Amino acid sequence: MSLSYDAIIIGSGSNGISAAIYLQQKGLKTAIFEQAANPGGSTRTQELTLPGFKHDVGSAILPMGFGSPFLRSLPLEEHGLEWIFPEIPYAHPFSDGSAHACYTDIRKTAVQLGDDEASYFNLFEPLVKDWEKLENDLLGPLGIPQHPLDFMKFGLKALPSAKLLAKHYFKNEKSRIFFYGSAAHSTLPLNSLASASFGLVLSTMAHKYNWPFPKGGAQNFINSMLSYYTSIGGELHLEKNITQLDELPESKTYLFDLTPKQLLKIKGTDFPGLYRKRMDSFKYGAGVFKVDWALSEPIPFTNEKCRKAGTVHIGFSEEEMENSEQSIHQKNMTQTPYVLVAQHSIFDNTRAPEGQHTAWAYCHVPNANTEDFSKIIEDQIERAAPGFKDCILKKSTMNSAQLNAFNPNIIGGDINGGKQDITQLFTRPIAKMSPYSTPNPRIYICSSSTPPGGGVHGMCGFNAARAVEKDHF
Repeated sequence: MSLSYDAIIIGSGSNGISAAIYLQQKGLKTAIFEQAANPGGSTRTQELTLPGFKHDVGSAILPMGFGSPFLRSLPLEEHGLEWIFPEIPYAHPFSDGSAHACYTDIRKTAVQLGDDEASYFNLFEPLVKDWEKLENDLLGPLGIPQHPLDFMKFGLKALPSAKLLAKHYFKNEKSRIFFYGSAAHSTLPLNSLASASFGLVLSTMAHKYNWPFPKGGAQNFINSMLSYYTSIGGELHLEKNITQLDELPESKTYLFDLTPKQLLKIKGTDFPGLYRKRMDSFKYGAGVFKVDWALSEPIPFTNEKCRKAGTVHIGFSEEEMENSEQSIHQKNMTQTPYVLVAQHSIFDNTRAPEGQHTAWAYCHVPNANTEDFSKIIEDQIERAAPGFKDCILKKSTMNSAQLNAFNPNIIGGDINGGKQDITQLFTRPIAKMSPYSTPNPRIYICSSSTPPGGGVHGMCGFNAARAVEKDHF
């Protein structure tokens, strides 16, 4: 370990590693300090159920990791990363046994929607075509956009609620439910301002890049990033739980891949009282309850489209999905929640012993709720895949407290690093010109509590590192 550095990064999630890589690429001396024995934050893979069954403990499907402007620039494939592209990015089953699939082909997707075919195509075709003009502005801090007109057009569609946008564009309930499936990744009520933006961005990513995942487990994504980082001279130090600044070597700058609640606990930061008060008001969002299964066979979805999809969204009516996402913010829970299911092993045979399979799923729950919702989740999947429960060999569950223990950044089960409503979409953790800087000129924040928020994309770290470069180097 060196005696002094240009930048020390605390936390080895995708944002922390991205910040370290960017600064190391610029010829600066950097090091990552991670509190856990294994790097990666939420992006880790373990045998949670039975030997030979590889489960992604946190992040599982990584479209933003594949499509991230910064991560795309890195030679991760040369460092062992191999992407798996499911036949269908995501699908949504309905109560009558039918389903809609989001194909990479927009027209093929739109045709399924009947009367809503033209509306769907007209909504997404311009977004996919112009994505390169939008991505840097959407995945960075609020500022003067590089392409103002395109950005404004997107904003007019993205700022309304998912409910309002769906009703404006789609006549049929199935089309609206289909859009809700991607919009509900926001963990916001579907009538909240800007909840439409998640549906627009994630569906655009599916049409442009698919929703891929790393072969062998999400951990391999982190492994490839760290392999590249150390190959260019970066240092990684594990099992270093930092509680005060003077526990770290001397450095010109420090970048914390932590949420506000954790950063405020670090001693020696010399933050003034007003800043602490504002940071203490940062809002955390809903939590998740997660289940992993070892299965004797693939999930027996009634509809073939779901059997060919890497991700399946489950919610059988508009009312069911709206109630599900509304109730969690009222500290309640429905018996028919919106459920996200990931199926890796039907496309990646390294995930389970031959002939057997894995599945991964979660539902949104009130923040810090510790109840067991595995039966409710299984009941929802059973509705779309009769016989699913008979395929279960073993399961592993994680409530919000267990997820928080696994990764301290998941406060109360919030996987997005803070609520991503209209008040904290761009102005996170607080409203200021540089959301990554703090009153201490040597300390920066590079976590998902900064723009653009949750997801495995590394852009929070990239943007924070650019701020450090601009301010100090």
